[in-house]
Amino acid sequence: MPQIDRLLRGGSNADDPISISASFWHLVVCVVVFGGSYGLVMGAFSGFTGDHGLQLLFSCIKAPLLLLFSFVVSLPSFFVLNSLCGLRRDFGEALKALAATQAGLTVILASFAPFTAVWYLSSDNYQSAVAFNGVMFAAASVSSQFLLRRYYGPLIRRDSRHRWMLTGWLVVYCFVGIQLAWVLRPFIGDPSSPPQFLRSDVFRENAYEVVFRLACHMLIGN
Repeated sequence: MPQIDRLLRGGSNADDPISISASFWHLVVCVVVFGGSYGLVMGAFSGFTGDHGLQLLFSCIKAPLLLLFSFVVSLPSFFVLNSLCGLRRDFGEALKALAATQAGLTVILASFAPFTAVWYLSSDNYQSAVAFNGVMFAAASVSSQFLLRRYYGPLIRRDSRHRWMLTGWLVVYCFVGIQLAWVLRPFIGDPSSPPQFLRSDVFRENAYEVVFRLACHMLIGN
């Protein structure tokens, strides 16, 4: 897998890390394949008997869907920010750097799948399974930042304003990703509940409302 190796190394060479040997659509396929691979393992917590096998399919679809939707929804505002700062001429390179990082993130995430499988074999607690997968996503996201910095290096050296654009991208992407993860849940099948693609209350509240209520409950009680 030479292209995957080049992807994880941050490109073809140290002087021009953005010129990776993969088209934009190859990177999208990478997100679908490796993101779906982790999703397949993630959805296996509820087992394989009866209707629970459907959860594997649902999670296999939703894991790359989360990453791709977060990426696409965040792009328009990122394009506007780059245009306002006079960096539109570099947007093509920035887009490829971000897409390559997304692809690298899914490769890292897929490499964590064996840990998730071992965790499932070691514990039958649903909440701990949810927490463990959250840790895996967080670990993959943090690890991918090394790739992102490497891909964005030439742009930052060319114009220091790209450093601020990179920070802006991370803020927007995280904001969108958290809400989309809330909308697309459940990702992990609960053995005591039938499999479902989306919860029935998907549009009744958002992630930030829930976090705010929990914070208020912790600070001031009932």
